[in-house]
Amino acid sequence: MSLAQRCYVALQYLLPHHLLSWLVYHATRWTWRPWKQLLIRLAVRVFRIDLSQADPPDTTCYRSFNEFFTRPLKPGARPMAEDPDCILCPADGVISQIGAIDGDQILQAKGHHFTLAQLLADDAVSAEFAGGSYATVYLSPRDYHRVHMPLSGELRQTTYVPGRLYSVAPVTVDAIPGLFARNERFVSRFDSPAGPMAVILVGAVMVSSMDCVWCGTVRPGRKVRRQQESGVTLDRGEEMGRFNMGSTVILLFGPDAVSWDEALQSGTAVRMGQTLGRRLVDSPDRTREAPAGPTPESEANGDAPGPAEGEASS
Repeated sequence: MSLAQRCYVALQYLLPHHLLSWLVYHATRWTWRPWKQLLIRLAVRVFRIDLSQADPPDTTCYRSFNEFFTRPLKPGARPMAEDPDCILCPADGVISQIGAIDGDQILQAKGHHFTLAQLLADDAVSAEFAGGSYATVYLSPRDYHRVHMPLSGELRQTTYVPGRLYSVAPVTVDAIPGLFARNERFVSRFDSPAGPMAVILVGAVMVSSMDCVWCGTVRPGRKVRRQQESGVTLDRGEEMGRFNMGSTVILLFGPDAVSWDEALQSGTAVRMGQTLGRRLVDSPDRTREAPAGPTPESEANGDAPGPAEGEASS
């Protein structure tokens, strides 16, 4: 690691993450035309954003920089594999890691692991994915920032977990232990044709907020917020959320549920809708009682699990 990279990583521990994200939230939603056009032009030039697939491609049509950043794509810009057994990539980006969950251990980068319990802040849900499979996709600032369903699913539970907002760029992922289990994140657990499936949106520095299609903007906070869900079913390939600025998506499946494409490895560029792997067998009927979570009273009393020990929640 170069001296500049070491300094960048060291700076991550000192930055006022949430203050910066609050400032970015407001700056990227300012609709004053000269301001938002300046930000858009800079982003297009610095990150070499391809406007030909944007809908619309004319940057003056966007009311704010954030509206441009979360822009939709033209119909057909991301063709999806038609085979219903194929697991779709949820977003544009780069594979950070992909493979099997070793017991409850997930590989972040060489020499760094984190546990399912740390990531999900829920022991009961963690048990469903122990020994299963995971895939981590990093979205850079130039990428399409909407997140789509890898398989169809019925929403069972959502969990907001407070935490830090370290950068999720490759240099920090390689250097900061347990980064994905320390950053703020929003966990959506579904019943899918491959059994239990989790789609996790991981926050990062400058990520001003995360949205999901059923509840709007995920508001930050200081406590774990867990909610049992019903009545939300999303089709394979349907949009489920988006990042307001870039970050990371983690997919989780249970044991013996999926087989990843062997050609995929750390550093492989991917696009939303392409095949990540296949489900191995039809799932049995997964309709069941959701794992018991804390009651509103227990959360009010501070009994809900929080971020990993020693981590800030603001």
